[in-house]
Amino acid sequence: MTFRPTLPCKGLSRAALVVLGLLCAMPVAHAGRGTAVVPERTIYPGEELMESLVREVEVTNPNLRGGYVEVTSEVLGKVTTRTLLPGRTIPVAALRDSWAVERGKTVPLVFSGSGLMITAMGTPLEDAAIGDFIRVRNIESGVIVSGTVMENGSIRVAVK
Repeated sequence: MTFRPTLPCKGLSRAALVVLGLLCAMPVAHAGRGTAVVPERTIYPGEELMESLVREVEVTNPNLRGGYVEVTSEVLGKVTTRTLLPGRTIPVAALRDSWAVERGKTVPLVFSGSGLMITAMGTPLEDAAIGDFIRVRNIESGVIVSGTVMENGSIRVAVK
């Protein structure tokens, strides 16, 4: 096996190109990243966010990771899943939609198909937001059915 001599400058230029390529591939962190929403006071889990509880601030930290709420309209009506501290960014993962139906409270069940519409009353077996697929117990028969939570708070029962 034969080795040929290499020039030290050639190795340095390759290393410089690799480093430059890695730097270009990394996401750019810059000071003018826009805005972030922060709480005015400590907000506890289960509280619904209103405009008076939060404010928008300019992001000046170049090392701030993403995944936080940037605009106030994104948090209005949402419910917190963990404690939010004043002046700290609000992670998107710390928010959920408010419950449209609550476990144990009576809701209307609606089944429609083939020109037939059947309604009954039921009790959800879990809390759920609009669009969630949940299990509900029919009050009259005791049968457990599954369905989708609708905007009006009723459950559209799924066909088996």
